[in-house]
Amino acid sequence: MSIKRAGLAPLMMVLLFFLAALGGVIGDLHAQQTPPASAPAPGQPPLTIMVVDVQALLQNSKSAKMVRQQIEQKRAEYAKEISHQEETLRQERDALQRQQSSLSADALNQKGREFQQKVNDLDRNVQSKRQSLERSNAEALEKIQEVMLKIITDIAKDRKSNLVFQRSELVLFDQNFDVTDEVLQKLDEQLPTLTVNFVAPAPSTPANAAQPAPASAQAAPKKKK
Repeated sequence: MSIKRAGLAPLMMVLLFFLAALGGVIGDLHAQQTPPASAPAPGQPPLTIMVVDVQALLQNSKSAKMVRQQIEQKRAEYAKEISHQEETLRQERDALQRQQSSLSADALNQKGREFQQKVNDLDRNVQSKRQSLERSNAEALEKIQEVMLKIITDIAKDRKSNLVFQRSELVLFDQNFDVTDEVLQKLDEQLPTLTVNFVAPAPSTPANAAQPAPASAQAAPKKKK
């Protein structure tokens, strides 16, 4: 005996309605059996929240502004130094181009390799100075954050706050929870100035400086007569 596929549709509809009704009954039973949320235990402190805009503190505090000023001044010094070195290399490149017709192929290749080595050294120098600035800035900001954290901890103790959020982590909140201005005032009082300890850039060492010369390039020892 064959069964038509179309004849299964009414049966499927009945089954779906049955499952939907059964789900509603089970949901009602589950809601009835679930106990309500327990009240806070006696003596448990109420939840007290604080909100701090850390980015604003790192932007507007006196010490942070002073750090930025020193970093920008050092960056300008490095930029001037690099610009002078680049100009020297451009002049050397132009001179090398003018000598193309008067130099042998071997001499031209040698000078080309020497020039490329100077370009590579400059690239390493730029990279080293950039890393030095980033490290110096990070260490200075870490000092600010240490003082900031202590201030926030003290305010939280005074307010008996047991939960502190960064403003960037929240979408909506009551402005009465925001203590950023209070933290900023205390931070400026406790750390009005900060001198950046600049990390010296790593020396620009050629990549092949530590490699021994090939055997063919080393002078052979003289034989004793």
